[in-house]
Amino acid sequence: MTGAERNVKRNTRDDIYNIFYSMELAQRLAADLYYPGCLSLERKRAAVNSLATWERPAGMRAAYTQRRWSTQEDRVLLQINNPAAAADELGRTVMSCGLRLWRLRTGQVPMPSGQ
Repeated sequence: MTGAERNVKRNTRDDIYNIFYSMELAQRLAADLYYPGCLSLERKRAAVNSLATWERPAGMRAAYTQRRWSTQEDRVLLQINNPAAAADELGRTVMSCGLRLWRLRTGQVPMPSGQ
């Protein structure tokens, strides 16, 4: 409904599912669930109305969109061997490149073939 992917697993404390939505995804979901004239509790309707008026602050970066690592990007990252330099080359963040490089080196993700 919202286009967001969720990892479905129970929380450890209560062994129940807690699904969290925020920002634009929450607005879309709330609009679908609490349409005009629907049967709902007044406190829920007030919360939905409050959520509907939320706007992304000017300096806040856009919503996260998942971008998978390709074999070619892994090769470039390993060849450059520097997260900051690789970030410029690959159009990714330094943090993303550093984490991916660590995962490749520790075997948490498979090395690209030919490495």
